[in-house]
Amino acid sequence: MSKYDDVKFSKNVSSYLTLFIVLALLIVIIIGIISAFLYIRGGLQPVDEDSTETVELSIDQGYSAGDIGDILEEQGIVKNGTMFELYLRLNSISSYQAGTYQMSPAMDFEQIARTLESGTIYQEVMHRVTVPEGYTLQEISAQLESNLPVSADDFMTLMEDEEFIQELIGEYPDMLTDEILAEDIKYPLEGYLYPATYDITTEEPDLKQLVRNMLDATQQNSYSLYTSIPEYTIDYEGEPVDLTFHEFLTFSSLIEEEATSLADRSRIASVFLNRMSVNPAMPLQTDPTVLYALGEHQEVVLFEDLEVEDPYNTYLNVGLTPGPIASPGQESLQSTMNPSDTNYFYFLADSEGTNHFAETYDEHLANRENI
Repeated sequence: MSKYDDVKFSKNVSSYLTLFIVLALLIVIIIGIISAFLYIRGGLQPVDEDSTETVELSIDQGYSAGDIGDILEEQGIVKNGTMFELYLRLNSISSYQAGTYQMSPAMDFEQIARTLESGTIYQEVMHRVTVPEGYTLQEISAQLESNLPVSADDFMTLMEDEEFIQELIGEYPDMLTDEILAEDIKYPLEGYLYPATYDITTEEPDLKQLVRNMLDATQQNSYSLYTSIPEYTIDYEGEPVDLTFHEFLTFSSLIEEEATSLADRSRIASVFLNRMSVNPAMPLQTDPTVLYALGEHQEVVLFEDLEVEDPYNTYLNVGLTPGPIASPGQESLQSTMNPSDTNYFYFLADSEGTNHFAETYDEHLANRENI
C-alpha cells in the first residue's frame, strides 16, 4: 500500500467515525426529546383520571404560581408542581382566586387552572349548542333537539308549563313581569331566551337549567342595556312614553326579523317609531308578524295571509304585537335604544335583501316599481 493510500484510508476512517459520532449524537438527542415529550405529556395528564376522591386545599391571597404548584403536588393533585407552575406561566395565567377548593386527582392542568382563575370548579363541556339571533321558541326547540340529547316536544311543553313559568317570574321579578302572561301572548318566554352559545357540563342536559342559563344571559345583556338609561322612552303621539322591558324586547324582535344590516335596523326602528308617534292609527305592517301569527315559515307572504285574524298581525292591529316574535340580538337591541332620526314611514326589500326607504306613499310606490 502506498503512502497516498494510507492517507486516503485514514481520511475515510476519520469520516466514518465522524459520521458515526454525529449519528449517535442525533439518536441521543432524539431519544432525549422523545423522553422529554413523554415526561411532559405524562406530567400534564391527571394523576388518576378515574379517581372519585376529592381533596380540600386552601389558596391564600398573594400565593405565587410556584407556591400553588407545590401545594398541588403535596396534596397529590398534580404529578409535578414545577411543571404546573410552568404551565401557568406559558399560558399567561396569573390571576388566582383565594379560597378553599375541593380538587380531585382526576383533574387535568386546564381544569385546575380555570378553577383557580374563576374561583369555581371548572367542569368539562359535554355538549354545546348555539341559539342564533332571530330564532323563535319553535326554532330554538328544533335547534336543541339537533344538538343535544333532548326532545323538541319536551322543550315546548316546558314553555307552556304554567307552574314553571311562575317559578321563573319569582326568580326574575324585575325582568319577567305579568306582561308575559297576558291573554294574547302565545308563549310567555318568547323573545326572552338570549341568542348565544351555551355549554352544558352534564351528559343529560337539564332543560329547566338551560332555560335559566338563557334567562341569565338575557338579564346580563338585554335587560342591563334597557336599564342603562334611567327612563327609556319613545315619542308617542307627541308625548314621551316609557317603554317597559317587555315592550322594549318586543320592539327589538320586530327589528330583528325585518333587518339585514346594522344601518337598516336603526332606520327600520325610526319607521316604526314614526308610525307609532306621528300617526298612531297607522299599523306597523311588518310581514314577520303575519308569519308569526300563522305559526309557519313561508318564503312569501300572500295577500290573503294579511287578513289572518290574530293579535300579532300588524296589518290588522296598530301598535306593537302583544309580545316578542323572536329572540333579538344585540344589534337590534342597540337599534331600538338608538334609532335613526328620519322622516321615513315606509320601507321594502328588493330581491337581494336591500331595503329601500321612503317618506311618502308615492315614493314608496315608486320604489316598488323600480325594484
